[in-house]
Formats: sequence, C-alpha cells, structure tokens
Amino acid sequence: MASPDYDHSVFVNCPLDEEYQYLFEAVIFAIQDCGYIARCALEVEDSSEVRIDKITRIIGNCKFGIHDISRTAADSGTNLPRFNMPLELGLFLGAKRFGRAEQRLKICLILDVERYRFQKFISDIAGQDIATHSGDSDMAIRIVRNWLSSATPKSVRIPGGSAIGLRYVAFRKDLPALCANVDLRVDELTFKDYRAQVEEWLKNAPAPY
Repeated sequence: MASPDYDHSVFVNCPLDEEYQYLFEAVIFAIQDCGYIARCALEVEDSSEVRIDKITRIIGNCKFGIHDISRTAADSGTNLPRFNMPLELGLFLGAKRFGRAEQRLKICLILDVERYRFQKFISDIAGQDIATHSGDSDMAIRIVRNWLSSATPKSVRIPGGSAIGLRYVAFRKDLPALCANVDLRVDELTFKDYRAQVEEWLKNAPAPY
C-alpha cells in the first residue's frame, strides 16, 4: 500500500555530491514551496536496510519523480561514470508501467544539463520530453514549478517561477539565523535538517497567494 502522502510526494533522483548541492537545494525548496513533499535516498540512514530496497520503497511512496541524468563524466578515481541516476529512473518508469493501480499514476520530470545531450548516452528515452536546466538554479526552480503546476488542480494557486526564485533568495539569506536557532550550521545540515528549515521558513513566511 502506498504512503498516505503518495499524491504529494516527490522523489528526487540526482547527483548527491558537493558539486550539485546548489541545484539540489534549490529544487528541494521549489518542491516544498509548491506545496509538495521532497523525498530522496538521503532521508534515511539505516545500515540494516539494503540501499536498493530503501530507494524502491521511497519510489513506491511517491507519485512524482524528478530525475537529473546530467552527471555522465568519468569519476576521477575509477575513470568510470556513475549510473545510479539512470538506474533509479529505470526503477521509477518500471513502477509506472508494471506497478499496481496507484503506481501507474506516476509522473516524472527528467532533467539534463544540455538539450538533446541525453540521446548520446541513454537513447532509449529519446521519445520522452527532457527539460534542460543548464546548471542554473533559477532555471531549475522554474522547470520544477511549471511541471508541478501542470499536475496541480486548477483550484490550487502556485506562484510563478520568478516569485519562487525570489523567495528562495530570501530563504538563503535567512538560513544561517534559522540554523543558529536550533544549534546547527548551514554546512552541517542533513537532507532532513534542510527540508525542516525550508518547512519552518515557509510556515513563518507564507506565500502571497
């Protein structure tokens, strides 16, 4: 059985490293500001659970999925690319195609850094719409906002991407003080810590809509 929050949960599948962090945090803010719940593999640290089991469980509890497949460069240590993102995209698409009734309602957004670049390394998804963020956080926020807005009932108002971008700038300015209130530093926030700070800021600075 899917989670009670299934219809509002968004699985974020992206590079989970320092280089991508600025985009990741912008995407998380956009999801939360649109009234949805950001989920990702970082939310649970349980050494007793096999990682792939954790990922499939979270995917199963999310109607929505954002999949950034832009990280294709070879790792400096192994000289091989990391294929976690395409793998998790495949799991999400498999759940949509072969899962139970609620799983067949899944909706996903696929991101890359350049238009049509993905056709060179994952051509099997060439028939699907791929959005391009160009490594720009404002662009990523607008893409996520427009995608979620298209899936949100018309009775629910979501501000434009530019408005969310401005709110994100304000949030980043306030984040150090928010962290200090709970004895944390910005550079030591876990995913759940960061999401909690976003939720707290949004609760005290509600959107003008």
